[in-house]
Amino acid sequence: MSASKPEPFFLGWSKKLPKGLRRFVPALCAVLMVLFGGAGFLIGATQNDPGDGGSPRYGRQSLTAVLMAEPYPTLFVVESARYPAGTPLLLSGLGKRGVQDRANPLNGSLVAASGVPLKRGSLDMLQLAGGTNGLQAAGGTGVALPPAVPLGRWRLTGEICDGKCYAGAMRPGQGLAHKACANLCLIGGVPPVFASTGPVEGESFFLMAGPDGGPLPAEILNDTAVLVSLEGEIERRGALLIFKIAPDSLEVL
Repeated sequence: MSASKPEPFFLGWSKKLPKGLRRFVPALCAVLMVLFGGAGFLIGATQNDPGDGGSPRYGRQSLTAVLMAEPYPTLFVVESARYPAGTPLLLSGLGKRGVQDRANPLNGSLVAASGVPLKRGSLDMLQLAGGTNGLQAAGGTGVALPPAVPLGRWRLTGEICDGKCYAGAMRPGQGLAHKACANLCLIGGVPPVFASTGPVEGESFFLMAGPDGGPLPAEILNDTAVLVSLEGEIERRGALLIFKIAPDSLEVL
């Protein structure tokens, strides 16, 4: 009576697969690669657009604009090779810093600005270059800030974000994974943005302000990066909507 043939046994250090596994293992690897690749694609496709960030294809941009210092430094483009006239650009400095100290003396003035553009949907920001290379008086006259147009009182649902990272400087730039970074950016003076789940006059991004139209109250930092509901007055300045919130109306959802 002949001895039975042993079952194939795989040895990890062996240079050869047992004959019975030579087709099975490569086929299994191919199937797993397709499955994991497809899963990665589907997960990525379901995420929100993180923005183009400081894309090298944009390069450094120089433009002239009229500057609004409050609630946070914002430019309204007058002349630019990239942006149409009237485009609002939120401003930030390098790193997690705002530019309030540089903007205050130039409030309402025509300025020359230079920096790296950030963009996400209809939200535009300019990360200014340092010193007078980034922001200085342009010496022109006859250009005024867009007038403030009240749009009434609204209750919106969405997320409090720092405008710089949300526009693409950091990815994902939103959600709990970004909470600590968002708080540091807002403490440093980066303009806060409310990303709403529902639009107002076609806009879903709002520059945030306190109830008096000044900077956002510090206590609001406790509720960044989560879904919240807020009530406040909305006003339009050109193409920019400003959400002047009532802090005591905030509800975490």
